[in-house]
Amino acid sequence: MSEKFDAIVVGAGPSGNAAAYTLAKAGLNVLQLERGESAGSKNVQGAILYADALERMIPDFRDSAPLERHIIEQRMWVMDDDSYIGTHYRSEGFNKEPYNRYTIIRAQFDKWFSKRVQDAGALLVCETTVTDLIMDGQRVIGVQTDREGGSVYADVVILADGVNSLLAKKAGFHAELEPKDVALAVKEIHFLPEETLQSRFNIGEGEGVVIEMAGKITQGMMGTGFLYTNKDSLTIGVGCMLSDFKQQKITPYLLLEQMKAHPAIKPLIEGGEMKEYAAHLIPEGGYKAMPQLYGDGWMIVGDSGMFVNAVHREGSNLAMTTGRLAAETVIDLKGKDLPMSAANLAYYQGRLEDSFVMKDLKKYKNMPEIFHKNNQFFTTYPELVNRAAHTMLTVDGVDKKTKEREIRKSFKQRRSLFGLMGDAFKMWRAFE
Repeated sequence: MSEKFDAIVVGAGPSGNAAAYTLAKAGLNVLQLERGESAGSKNVQGAILYADALERMIPDFRDSAPLERHIIEQRMWVMDDDSYIGTHYRSEGFNKEPYNRYTIIRAQFDKWFSKRVQDAGALLVCETTVTDLIMDGQRVIGVQTDREGGSVYADVVILADGVNSLLAKKAGFHAELEPKDVALAVKEIHFLPEETLQSRFNIGEGEGVVIEMAGKITQGMMGTGFLYTNKDSLTIGVGCMLSDFKQQKITPYLLLEQMKAHPAIKPLIEGGEMKEYAAHLIPEGGYKAMPQLYGDGWMIVGDSGMFVNAVHREGSNLAMTTGRLAAETVIDLKGKDLPMSAANLAYYQGRLEDSFVMKDLKKYKNMPEIFHKNNQFFTTYPELVNRAAHTMLTVDGVDKKTKEREIRKSFKQRRSLFGLMGDAFKMWRAFE
């Protein structure tokens, strides 16, 4: 542990593994520290893997990675109390290799990715908590661990220690997280026979479906629900902002139970055996909530840097991409024999700005603030659009012109013409 490394990576999630793998593959001397007993040991939940981000590092990952199902269908539901209106996109193009997205079980996938990191030459030390950063003035020169004689030194430290990065806060690299910028998600895995899943979701062997849900299932709170098909199980969950949970005084578990009882969801999970439950924080503050991402001797990647696209429910691809870009910055500086100063590590910021990561986060920079202040998007409008669909699809002898007038009247009564125009503008700003 007294050896000096080219780089220390704190954390063995997708961003940490991406950084450590890229560095080790380039021949650098890398130490990766993980507080769990193994990579992925703290994760039980299912997740979505976006192939492109991983394929850029490990082109042949499909040959050995523990993948559940490739996704051929995306469903998006806007729900009221007993119905939903939505869209489906199902593509045979997504059913052709190389597949674009997969469902995975994080505990299995993280362990596989970690093995590839070690095979590339990185030294992984688990069951080790980094308690502090070692500073020389304003420069990070290493980390202090909870092991005996646990001071370790490196030219650069990459923080990939999750949304609640205690190290970054302790060092003053970013402020305390605000509840409005962090979602608390709860997930369950329900096991069902593979044949039942395929029949229930109209999919074949290896094919998968994702359902994203919004509306009254979050009881006016800013959040979404989701359901993914795994090989012989379902991952189902819901997440809302911590600030909303605090204000509503409802537990995440109760919210999930109520969501599972919805008449559109209950038949999909019926007969499943719930064996795993997990809760975790998701950074959803977006672009405006991002901390400083680099400094003298350090960089932040993944959840620690607020790298989540909440609108499109993308996280793992941003995590792996930021880990890779941070590592490539170090590799370039090493190749030019340049110090890991803040001025030089600023190239990491430039790489981010040129990537889809920052472009997407900037596109939705206004979304968190707008949705926080306008809960009608999660209550009133889901109710109105579902009622409108019910009205138009009910055959009761009333002509369609009259039905259309009734629908317009209901919208104006609930929101007023001025309110509707204002909400339309807010939605435009949120998604511009």
